[in-house]
Amino acid sequence: MAQFDTEYQRLEASYSDSPPGEEDLLVHVPEGSKSPWHHIENLDLFFSRISFKNGFTCMLIGEIFELMQFLFVVAFTTFLVSCVDYDILFANKMVNHSLHPTEPVKVTLPDAFLPAQVCSARIQENGSLITILVIAGVFWIHRLIKFIYNICCYWEIHSFYLHALRIPMSALPYCTWQEVQARIVQTQKEHQICIHKRELTELDIYHRILRFQNYMVALVNKSLLPLRFRLPGLGEAVFFTRGLKYNFELILFWGPGSLFLNEWSLKAEYKRGGQRLELAQRLSHRILWIGIANFLLCPLILIWQILYAFFSYAEVLKREPGALGARCWSLYGRCYLRHFNELEHELQSRLNRGYKPASKYMNCFLSPLLTLLAKNGAFFAGSILAVLIALTIYDEDVLAVEHVLTTVTLLGVTVTVCRSFIPDQHMVFCPEQLLRVILAHIHYMPDHWQGVHLGGVTEPHCHTPHPHLLPASAGPGDHRLLPQFHCGGRRCWGYLLLCSDGCSPAWASPVAVRWTDRDRAVTHALCHHQPRLAAAT
Repeated sequence: MAQFDTEYQRLEASYSDSPPGEEDLLVHVPEGSKSPWHHIENLDLFFSRISFKNGFTCMLIGEIFELMQFLFVVAFTTFLVSCVDYDILFANKMVNHSLHPTEPVKVTLPDAFLPAQVCSARIQENGSLITILVIAGVFWIHRLIKFIYNICCYWEIHSFYLHALRIPMSALPYCTWQEVQARIVQTQKEHQICIHKRELTELDIYHRILRFQNYMVALVNKSLLPLRFRLPGLGEAVFFTRGLKYNFELILFWGPGSLFLNEWSLKAEYKRGGQRLELAQRLSHRILWIGIANFLLCPLILIWQILYAFFSYAEVLKREPGALGARCWSLYGRCYLRHFNELEHELQSRLNRGYKPASKYMNCFLSPLLTLLAKNGAFFAGSILAVLIALTIYDEDVLAVEHVLTTVTLLGVTVTVCRSFIPDQHMVFCPEQLLRVILAHIHYMPDHWQGVHLGGVTEPHCHTPHPHLLPASAGPGDHRLLPQFHCGGRRCWGYLLLCSDGCSPAWASPVAVRWTDRDRAVTHALCHHQPRLAAAT
């Protein structure tokens, strides 16, 4: 690890996870005055469940529907594979319900369903299907056991909200996370949920909830994970999927043989520098075995992903084909842009505010060749589609011709997708202005932009920083966001001011900002600790 240039400092070996200054602190509470929430052992998991803030009923129904969805996907897929006569469904086999063969035949949907005895026999004869069903059954039983355990934990959180925090379920949707935190801090004084500290702070709660997430943010931020690959002919590419992130967390945080003894304590051997080589070899073997398990389970995982994606997004693509080309924040971008001590709903809110300007910014750089191809593709597909629609309006029997309806659907999807690559002719492209708005929300910029205005060199403004932009001494949030720039060997302070219309950026002193109802400005510190800007992909 010596070859990595990092700003993180290695701490001396420590064998205690207690807060500094309170290593030997143990609060004694008389037996008779103990509450049900006195000395909660796994505070990390407890606070994480509190942060969901969805209510017991919502979490219960959500867990039930997850179990039902898995059963539905498995049962419905098995039915489609073994219990449908596709020759009748595709009119390759004639069915006659009448006593007179000369009468017209009308095929109904139940005619394509096989009898129960035939369906059962076909399932029993298919060995691969039986194997998949057995594995799916074991997985569903595991999910059911986990569901029962989660419901017990959710009920405990439900009781904690009602009796300890004194927040009724009817008021929970309108209660902010800051209010919940304030009540948790007050509850510590009454119930002593943590016996290692007399008082809890908001920062303690954030650290407990985001312990593993902060590790992952640091690993992605410092490029310690192998996420970038150079492909022949395509250059450098980033590969970071949810499955890969799950495997990283399994290896490092909570899987068998991971670095942590439990959810809040690192194993003692990982705190000693003398066992580094042995631990690295052990980690290498564990990664190898997890890779083999992924390879063996790959067919089942692939089948599940295809089926779940088809059942989830088929109707959306039929109703809104343009959603196929919609942009979204990649998983790598979400981890890279995430602050330390930032909860998921706070990250989502911040990225949502920057989504529209980021999408417009990416649309400024459409390829002229791709636009030309999309225009011609939309023209040819639209011409054929117009003729088929006109013929259908003239005589609806045209839809009875084989594959006409399929052709109309595919042509409509093609036209919609092609139009998504054609820029709006009335749009005014101003990438610099959009980039300023994006930076105001994502809070990251490359190193070579330090002290440089997005459209020209700025004059340095050396003055006392605004107290709100200074790093807090003990409060939740990202302490990497420092409003300082290095200008000519000395430290200078500058602020990017964005008016409510997002069109009047300027560098100015905090005293120059007038906070009125008509002209509200948002002051943001541009950070130079992040080397790259991750845009929406």
